[in-house]
Amino acid sequence: MIVGSRGRRAGLYAICYHGTELMHQTTRASVTKKELFLRACRFEPVERVPVWIMRQAGRYLPEYQAVRAQHSFLEICKTPELAAEVSLQPFRVLDVDAVIVFSDILIVAEAMGLPLDVPDSGPVLSNPVRNAEAVRRLREFDPERDTKFVGDAIRAIRREAGPDVPVIGFAAAPWTLACYMIEGRTRGDISQAKEMLRTEPAVVRELLERIARATTAYLQMQIAAGASAIQLFDTWAGELTKQQYEEFELPATQMVLESLTKTSGSDAVPKILFAKCSGHFLESLPKSGADVISVDWLTNIAGARRKFGRRVALQGNVDPHILLGTEFDIQQAARDAVQKTGGVGHILNLGHGILPRTPVANAKAFVEAGQTAPVMAPAQTGSAN
Repeated sequence: MIVGSRGRRAGLYAICYHGTELMHQTTRASVTKKELFLRACRFEPVERVPVWIMRQAGRYLPEYQAVRAQHSFLEICKTPELAAEVSLQPFRVLDVDAVIVFSDILIVAEAMGLPLDVPDSGPVLSNPVRNAEAVRRLREFDPERDTKFVGDAIRAIRREAGPDVPVIGFAAAPWTLACYMIEGRTRGDISQAKEMLRTEPAVVRELLERIARATTAYLQMQIAAGASAIQLFDTWAGELTKQQYEEFELPATQMVLESLTKTSGSDAVPKILFAKCSGHFLESLPKSGADVISVDWLTNIAGARRKFGRRVALQGNVDPHILLGTEFDIQQAARDAVQKTGGVGHILNLGHGILPRTPVANAKAFVEAGQTAPVMAPAQTGSAN
C-alpha cells in the first residue's frame, strides 16, 4: 500500500509500506529530505522549506492510539521497536521531512536518580529536588547503558526510513528539566522552582550544571546512534526574566551546545533551540550556540528574521490552534509563515506541539501547504540582515 505519495511535486517521495518495512522511491527529487533539512539548518539555498511538526507522533493519530491501547507510555519509550514504530507513523501518514525519535524529556531525570511514573494524569518524578543535598545525590549515568533504548530506537528508525531521511534527537534544556525535577510533575505552575531560584540561586546553578553535563552526554549518545540534528526543548524559558535567563539558563544551555560542537568538530550536527514564550529576551537566544532558533506562535517570525539576519536559521511558528480550523486557514497560515522568511533558512513547524484534537487531514494540509509554498531566490533574502 502506498502511503503519503505526492508524486506531482518535486523533492518528495512515494513511501511504500508493507509490514514493518519501508521502501523508498525518489520521484524527481533533486535532493533528499535529509539534504533539504540540513541545508535549511545551515541557511543554504533550498527548493522548498522542509516541514515537520512538534509532537507529531502522538494522540491525534489513530495509528498511535492503537499502539498506546496495548502498551504504556513508558513501555513505548523504552522498547526500541515500539518507539521506532510510533516515530515513523507521521512520516508514513503525513510525509513530513524529518522524524523525531519518540521519547520523553524526563528520561534524563530518571537516569539521574529520580523515579519516573507516567499515569494518565501526567508524569510524576518521585523524590523531587528541593535542596543542595538532593542536588548532590543526583547520579552521573552512562547513556550507552542506562538510556541505550533511545539510541537503539534511533538506529531502528534509520534502518527503516533509510539514509535519506533526517532523524532528530532531543532533550530538555537545563532550566526546563530543573523545573520538573524541583516540582516533581509536569503539569501546573513552577512556583517552587522559581522560589528556589530566588532564595537559593547557588543551588539552582549547581543543579543546572549537573543537568547540562548529563544532557551533553545523553545527546552525544543520540548523535552517535545516527541523529542528524538535535533539539533542546525549553518549555519554561518564558518564566525567566532576561536577566535570569542570561545569568542562569544561558550558560547552562551554552555548556550543552558548545560541548556538542567541540566533540563532533567539523561534522557537528545542527542544533535547534526551542524556548517557549521567550520574546522578551529573543536576542539572547543566538548566544546559546544554536544553529536554529525555533520560535513560538507569539513571536513575529519576520521580526525574528530581521533581528537575527543570517546568524541563525529559524523554525516555526504557526499557532497549533489554526490546525483545528479550515483547510483554507491552514494553508494561508503555512504560506504566510514561509513568506515572512522567504523560505530560506527556515524549517516550517508549529509554534508548539500539535493538539490532540487535530484532524489528521488538517495536519496533512499543513505539511502539503508548507512543502508547496514559494521560496525566494537567495539574493532576495539579503534584506533580512
